[in-house]
Amino acid sequence: MMSTVKRMSTIVPPADLSAESPLPPGGEQAWIEVIQKMDEVYNDLLQYEVALEEKNAALEESHQFIESVLASMSDILIVCDRNGGIEEVNTSLQHFSGKTAGELEKTPVFDLFADDVERAKARDIFARYGREGVHDCEFFLRAGDGSTVPVSMNCTPRLSQTGKLMGMVVTGRPVGELRRAYSALRQAHDDLKRTQGQLLHAEKMVSLGRLVAGVAHELNNPISFVLGNVLSLKRYASRLESYLGAVHASDAADNEALKAMRQELRIDRILADMPHLIDGMIEGAERTRDIVDALKRFSAVDKMTPERVNLNEVVERSVRWVVQSASAKFAVDIDLPPDLQCSGSSGQLQQVVMNLVQNASDAVANRVDACLRVTGSIENGMATLRFTDNGPGISEEHLSRLFEPFFTTKPVGQGTGLGLSISYGIVERHGGKLSARNVPGNGAEFILALPVESH
Repeated sequence: MMSTVKRMSTIVPPADLSAESPLPPGGEQAWIEVIQKMDEVYNDLLQYEVALEEKNAALEESHQFIESVLASMSDILIVCDRNGGIEEVNTSLQHFSGKTAGELEKTPVFDLFADDVERAKARDIFARYGREGVHDCEFFLRAGDGSTVPVSMNCTPRLSQTGKLMGMVVTGRPVGELRRAYSALRQAHDDLKRTQGQLLHAEKMVSLGRLVAGVAHELNNPISFVLGNVLSLKRYASRLESYLGAVHASDAADNEALKAMRQELRIDRILADMPHLIDGMIEGAERTRDIVDALKRFSAVDKMTPERVNLNEVVERSVRWVVQSASAKFAVDIDLPPDLQCSGSSGQLQQVVMNLVQNASDAVANRVDACLRVTGSIENGMATLRFTDNGPGISEEHLSRLFEPFFTTKPVGQGTGLGLSISYGIVERHGGKLSARNVPGNGAEFILALPVESH
């Protein structure tokens, strides 16, 4: 970029004057003064040459330093004249454009831009802000391979000592790498937030497990007591019925007062209703016992014995039960591959599927065309079930909290917020994964993935 100062040739000392040379007018003294003057001039010339050599060496060192700095710059550097003609470029621009410095010199700097729109934009901005400078303005440049690359550019005016505009210095930094770095940072941040949420969720599930274990243990004894007493009552009722039948079949049956009392107290109706009442009490007690057992399994109190589970049967049975009890019309379309199996507990997995189908039924309850589509596939060694409804979907702020214990969007008294959290724990213990997302348009999709059972 800078030319070095040309070194001066070595000064030759004046020729020796012999004694035979004729003395100048004025005698020997004048001659001595002449020689002294010549020595002084010679010494001055020698000192000047030494100083010049030192300055030249310093200039060469400075030139090499500047060249090394420019060569090591990762940013693009362009030095232009007042008309935008390129005067100097650095190595980064040569690599970027795929051209040598000689090919770039004397060409317009605007030829580096991607298209006519970018050139017009650059001309306008440089013309308006050339005196003040342009800072962090993004343009699209054409790279040597023909691709379009976004570059953040800065332009600084280059002035003479008298303040006259000599040109401009343009620097630029491709922002593609910076954007990729930002994207990677954002992804890492999202992963960290997701991991933090999972850890928090796991901690909540552990706390809930301890709570459920205590509740299940406390409920187990009274439920067993109620169920045992009801079964005893059933046997007693059978005996009383037999006894009363024998009494009324005897001669005492002719007693009009006894007959009137039997009719007044509706003994026959009580005897007819008694089996149904006792059966209902037994069914309620057994269902309560099953709930307690499910809570115990959720809290890992009971050990699960793995078995081969046919997911096709589990889905069909769960859908049938939910549809039969649904208050409104609810269509379910099932499309599963044949013989889809996994290893685990059939009862627990049916509880999970029923929760998912019931949630879908509640989500589309207000739609005339309410429907749920259940599809299945085998992906990467996992049996995957997708439950896709055509409801309103799940709001973004609720997506991350769906599987939290006691979280529900239903009105007070209509939901406990435990269905999905218990389902999540069951699936996790089966080595699977339960997740949710919104589908394009309207609707939500729950994805249940379980390890495939090997045949």
